[in-house]
Amino acid sequence: MTRSDLSARNIRITGVVQGVGFRPFVYNLALELELRGWVLNSSSGVEIEAVGPPAALETFAERLESDAPPLARIETVTVNELVPEDVELPASEGFNIRHSEAQPGEFQPISPDICTCEDCLAELFDPEDRRYRYPFINCTNCGPRFTIIQDIPYDRPQTTMAPFKMCPNCQAEYDDPTDRRFHAQPNACPVCGPRVTFRSGAMSDGHADGATGDRAVRATREALLDGKIVAIKGLGGFHLACDATNDEAVQKLRERKGRVDKPFALMAFSIDAVEGFCGVDEKEREILTSRERPIVLLDEQSDSPISPAAAPSNDTLGVMLPYTPLHYLLLEPSDGFPPALVMTSGNYSEEPIATGNQEARERLDALADAFLFHDREIHARCDDSVTRVFAGEELPVRRSRGYAPYPIHLPFAVPQILAVGGELKNTFCLTRDRYAFLSQHIGDMENYETLTFFEEMVEQLKRTFRIDPEIIAHDLHPAYLSTRYAQGHASAYETEVAIQHHHAQVASCMAEHGLSGDRPIIGVAFDGTGYGTDGAIWGGEFLIMDYASFRRAAHLKYVPLPGGDAAIRRPYRVALAHLWAAGLEWDEALPSVQAASEEERTVLAQQLDKDVNTVPTSSSGRLFDAVSSLAGVRQTINYEAQAAIELENLVDERITAAYGFGQAEAIDAGPVIRDVVADVKAGVPAETIAAKLHNGIARMICDTCLRLRASDGLDEVALSGGVFQNVTLLERVLPMLRDAGFTVYTHRLVPPNDGGLSLGQAVVAAVRSEAESTEEA
Repeated sequence: MTRSDLSARNIRITGVVQGVGFRPFVYNLALELELRGWVLNSSSGVEIEAVGPPAALETFAERLESDAPPLARIETVTVNELVPEDVELPASEGFNIRHSEAQPGEFQPISPDICTCEDCLAELFDPEDRRYRYPFINCTNCGPRFTIIQDIPYDRPQTTMAPFKMCPNCQAEYDDPTDRRFHAQPNACPVCGPRVTFRSGAMSDGHADGATGDRAVRATREALLDGKIVAIKGLGGFHLACDATNDEAVQKLRERKGRVDKPFALMAFSIDAVEGFCGVDEKEREILTSRERPIVLLDEQSDSPISPAAAPSNDTLGVMLPYTPLHYLLLEPSDGFPPALVMTSGNYSEEPIATGNQEARERLDALADAFLFHDREIHARCDDSVTRVFAGEELPVRRSRGYAPYPIHLPFAVPQILAVGGELKNTFCLTRDRYAFLSQHIGDMENYETLTFFEEMVEQLKRTFRIDPEIIAHDLHPAYLSTRYAQGHASAYETEVAIQHHHAQVASCMAEHGLSGDRPIIGVAFDGTGYGTDGAIWGGEFLIMDYASFRRAAHLKYVPLPGGDAAIRRPYRVALAHLWAAGLEWDEALPSVQAASEEERTVLAQQLDKDVNTVPTSSSGRLFDAVSSLAGVRQTINYEAQAAIELENLVDERITAAYGFGQAEAIDAGPVIRDVVADVKAGVPAETIAAKLHNGIARMICDTCLRLRASDGLDEVALSGGVFQNVTLLERVLPMLRDAGFTVYTHRLVPPNDGGLSLGQAVVAAVRSEAESTEEA
């Protein structure tokens, strides 16, 4: 067959198509179909030129999508006709894989870190395999990606594996297009790759100090069995680990870490192990075993062997399965070894997770009895993701490892924007074309260390995705560190945009559902704190909105918050403010009143009566806090939303009665507070009070949306804000709204809390900037 009988195609593929075995897949498919040509990685994706019979080329193009490698996420396939004579064929007249080409300004999404695949897992535990029990086993279908990439194209010299020169065996695999380790950038073995080392901490007895390889793993397991706390270096940073069934060890970890009550994450070897202490339904099983391997919130069984100190006053546990070979080795079942380990982030509370060995020595020495180090550098620190299941769908709580920085696809093209997010659970967002790249979880922007981490990641992701933002977007709150960062760097951008907190929250929900914004919807934004356009603290909002603008159509009636943020850590103060606003006496029979000293009550009463150092708030989160305090559930908190979470855990599912709100544009919670007080005085159980509150809020939301539909003719509702992590509330409000004929959008890709805020900021900023440009033109 001569070239005149052949056709030729240029094919460009974008998406996550690098580091996932796409080029060897193309190579082998081309050989199967007897095509000639080449394939290469470029800065924008994968490019192919192929020559062959027209029918074979058609089949080739179809199978590139239908048979793609499991980790590939194809977004676009562009096929162009070529003249066969113009294709530069390999000297052998076959098909080859060319070296990567960097193209200035081009970019392509990169894969998040992926859990160990079944093939590598089989090799890990095969005594005949040369990588038997090697903690860094991986292939093109699994292993580290985002945390080791320094730049794109994704090739070994641009990763933290660059210092490890491959041995002849590994190099042969790396160079063989038919091998599943072809161009697996982290490819290594015990001869040439990274290694683990066990080191004693300041509090350790020093046994096995300096052990490497499998001896180090065994020493770590022995230390954990002895009740020790071990700092373990993983993919995106260090974990602090201990035996999850050992009360003394778990409590010791709490004391050292400064984490009084907030639940710890757990890791178990397998689903079978998890089912020994938690219930797991089909969807939860699917997410637990997914390649992302997030922490999944599961209902704990009554006979669970897990220490109560792992998650005090909670009926759920956050559990994940191993996602690296090292984790599998550490958790390998054996007689006497616990069914789960605590695996919490390696840091003091509120600080970024430690990543470097020396950094861990300096920051974690007072927390850990021993260390399990490895010598592969972590380029991007990355906490574990957290999710849960609601109504058979995933409801993200924290989007990080396994998900970031894979982009959210936007419903329209946008300029290049940096949206800096909020103060709590911070993420930032960079946009380009129809991509929104959300960062991994940065954390609470309350200290210099977190701000430094934020700044480093902004620069890294701008460089990685070739984004030079022209717009910077931020929250309205003037005291947020993220806002101050944006204002301090505004001169480097063409436009600075300040965006109201709850407008951004609902916009994030709209964006992830692909809504165009060409028609307004009802946005329900319920959370703890958000700066309003009037300077008050909002958080119980009903907005008539699109991306460009919003109207505050209804909200919870303001209640004065004495001392502002100081009251948030003391729910009894919030309860006293709600009592005052409802015109009720501070009866000492009430738990909230008992929690405050007489002197404190005197000061608070003066503040409220004279409106001194008080901040008006419409926060629904604070209403949950107030009722939690009044019902005697929680008077002070040591982590965000603790009072509300513990109240939710008490809900009696048999109760259908509901507290009633005053219905108006300013929705009065006073009747709720009066009824709660009456119930408390009558000895009604906290479980009943919790149920009546959740039922009442659900009915109030539905009634308000019905009123807004009557006035504005809208039948689409988006629910956003941290309160909608409360699945008990969602279970009540969603059926009500749907039965009333509303189309309801809830979060599935980004968290409803402030972890998704930056996405909404970016989309709002894009639409506003376009509108302003149109007006100027």
